[in-house]
Amino acid sequence: MFSFTRTTALLFVTTFATLGLQAQSSSSAQAEPPAASTPSQASLSVQARIRARREQRRATAIHDVYNHLYEAYVGGGYLRTKPGEGVETGRGLQKFNTYAWNVGVSRYFNEKLGVTVDGRGYYGKAYLGPNDVTNSAITQPVISQYTAMIGPTYRFILQPKYSVSGRVLAGLGYAHSSGDLGTFAPAQLGLYPDGSAFAVSASLPVEYNVSPGLGIRVAPEYVLTTYGSNKQNGLGVTTGLVFRWGKQ
Repeated sequence: MFSFTRTTALLFVTTFATLGLQAQSSSSAQAEPPAASTPSQASLSVQARIRARREQRRATAIHDVYNHLYEAYVGGGYLRTKPGEGVETGRGLQKFNTYAWNVGVSRYFNEKLGVTVDGRGYYGKAYLGPNDVTNSAITQPVISQYTAMIGPTYRFILQPKYSVSGRVLAGLGYAHSSGDLGTFAPAQLGLYPDGSAFAVSASLPVEYNVSPGLGIRVAPEYVLTTYGSNKQNGLGVTTGLVFRWGKQ
């Protein structure tokens, strides 16, 4: 009987001690703080947040500028082209400089793609030189040309402060060569006759944004016209102010 009682007491004490040690171990494990992040990990996390905020600000600025539904521009331009093929003797006419007014409106379907309607007028003096037709009375007549064209515009570089686009326009041109010739016909002096012709323009507009609604545009371009059933390959540039309004 005494032996059984002692054995029971010993078993009880052993069980109690084991349970106490397990509880203490569990409590210590729960109280242990998590391992602190290293300085390099903390620095990377801060840099990632800074980059994310910077990219978000950039995306917002781009959206504010290029989310406008309409864009209009007004300005001037320059084009060097041919006034005519020369008289029947074969004496060709040299290219001449023309200066232009230029207006246009674009309607955008998203931040990159739009359609543009463009109108302009070019004015310059063609050099004829001494000739037997007018006895040298007319050597530098004023020539004017006008175009009305339409076509797509696509922005392929978008930045908050600037953009670069590609634009192709096609339509009609009208040449007026007889204004300074008096009773002489343009063909007598080797000039293209008055009349309309097909016109195409391919340009690379670059815009600097003063504000989301206002920009400055410079657009180098190639202009093809077909006055007198011939091809005139002109090179020039248009510049001006850009105004944006409406929301897509």
